[in-house]
Amino acid sequence: MTKILGVDPGSIKTGYGIIESKGNHIKHIGNGVIKVKGETLAEKLKIINIQITAIIKKFQPDEIAIEKVFMHRNADSALKLGQARGAAITACAMNEIALFEYSANQVKKACVGKGHATKEQVQHMIKILLCLEEIPLTDAADALAIAICHANSREGLLRMQGVSGMRYGRLQ
Repeated sequence: MTKILGVDPGSIKTGYGIIESKGNHIKHIGNGVIKVKGETLAEKLKIINIQITAIIKKFQPDEIAIEKVFMHRNADSALKLGQARGAAITACAMNEIALFEYSANQVKKACVGKGHATKEQVQHMIKILLCLEEIPLTDAADALAIAICHANSREGLLRMQGVSGMRYGRLQ
């Protein structure tokens, strides 16, 4: 079994989801949302880094998947998202865990079947795919979807030895 941590970074809320994957079987381990509080950007990024590091220590994932940056309506939002990603990526790098990136469209297509699915559709499919009793919070559902996307892509990545992902470790 491969334990995968999915991260949906954000400067206000950062979602995380942990699954175990073996072949085409996936199992829900946990999920949640880091509520990023702080007065300055530096404080917020520190919280993201510390909390992702704590999640890594608690769940001991083998691999981590994160959403790629996409262009928001304004540049300031895109920069904040990029900085939140950087804080999460640094936590992954400091723990020397293989890190892979997926676009929002790749994630939605892997979980819902179409790249422009709504947040509600993603939440609904995550509940079904992982046999959850309740629909997870939006950010947690997105993080679980990222983890599932990686689980589905993992076999191809093994064959290509990480061509599509940044590597801070190695696939096993």
